[in-house]
Amino acid sequence: MRLFIAVPLPPPALEQAGFLLRGLMEREWPVRWVRDDGLHITLKFFGEVMPDRLDAIEDALRHAAAGIHSVSLALGTGGALPTPRRPRVLHLEVHAGPELEVLQDRLERACSEIGFAPEGRPFIPHITLGRVREGHRLPADAIRQLEGLPSGPSFRADRVVLFESRQTPGGPAYTVRSSQLLV
Repeated sequence: MRLFIAVPLPPPALEQAGFLLRGLMEREWPVRWVRDDGLHITLKFFGEVMPDRLDAIEDALRHAAAGIHSVSLALGTGGALPTPRRPRVLHLEVHAGPELEVLQDRLERACSEIGFAPEGRPFIPHITLGRVREGHRLPADAIRQLEGLPSGPSFRADRVVLFESRQTPGGPAYTVRSSQLLV
């Protein structure tokens, strides 16, 4: 099974991010766009995991989320990773309170203790909007258009979720495997 841990977007933030995504989808860029129901803030990506590891991952999630309160977040403008000069992932920035970084760090540590390697690069909170198709380039003004997207609303994230991702003909479909409230 293919697993990841993420913060789902509450309705107002999901609505704004979806609105911006649909506007970008109208452009004829060589991008595989994310569906609205796939918008989230990834904290830890596992990839393919054997089913017998699920309990250990759920325990790590519970341990990492213990004592963390709801997280203050705000949607920022658009951008590209790893860099605007070499874009592979198009995203919305997320401005976060320190709790999100603490949560992500706890997840990395807890998952490292059960045999999952840390990410190896700094955590940059973002919402993936799409991925540039292999071997293609964006139009010259695409990054400027992304960076010109309006900032969105502030919101509080009150849970963190372990998702299973399955490939379907219409793109990935996500199933909640476990959820932890941030109180």
